Amino acid sequence: MVTFKIARFDPDKDKEPRFQTYEVPAEKEMSVLEALFYIVENLDGSLAFRYSCRGAVCGSCAMRINGQNRLACQTLIKKLGSDTITISPLPHLAVQKDLIVDMAGFFDKYEKIKPYLINNDPIPDKEFKQSIKERAKIDEMINCILCGNCYSACTMAATNSDYLGPAALTKAYRFYADSRDTANEERKKLVGGEDGVYRCHTLFNCAEVCPKNIVPTYSIQKLKGAA
Repeated sequence: MVTFKIARFDPDKDKEPRFQTYEVPAEKEMSVLEALFYIVENLDGSLAFRYSCRGAVCGSCAMRINGQNRLACQTLIKKLGSDTITISPLPHLAVQKDLIVDMAGFFDKYEKIKPYLINNDPIPDKEFKQSIKERAKIDEMINCILCGNCYSACTMAATNSDYLGPAALTKAYRFYADSRDTANEERKKLVGGEDGVYRCHTLFNCAEVCPKNIVPTYSIQKLKGAA
């Protein structure tokens, strides 16, 4: 049996967050997300959390597990090496209920960097071609699943609500470095202010919690140089 200590909070009913304890029979290769399903199906149907793909692709199940931002579906209980697992919502974000946080601000900042290809060249007959070498420059950034782990771990984002944050800036570089994009000057203006790349203090908190092993500080430093 594994003990789960889970943060519970319903802003419509509770004055303060609290921890609730559950005992879960951990099976071999069981993930934290599967344990949460067990709790909902067998112990407490009121527990609230997000999930979707269950395969570390959607980023929905990001939460704080044993003191680190992780994906619940990607985190195996046996890998945590503990008989007690403490789970709380991502820090520095408003809690909507239990393990569910408000991601609206995160996605607002993502939209600000214009996360789509802009190409003002004449439309070719077939497609805008890109070589393997050109594609390799953005491979890492494309892997970002917008889970919010890095944003939640960033002390600059926590103390400055206007800062774009590591995820948005990583995506900004993804399009800036894309050989098919022709809006480099526009993108530099979008990220070049005090609430953009210059707000980053290069602490690497973002890189430590990324489930896809992306280093957002690399993208931010490249954008700093460009801006």
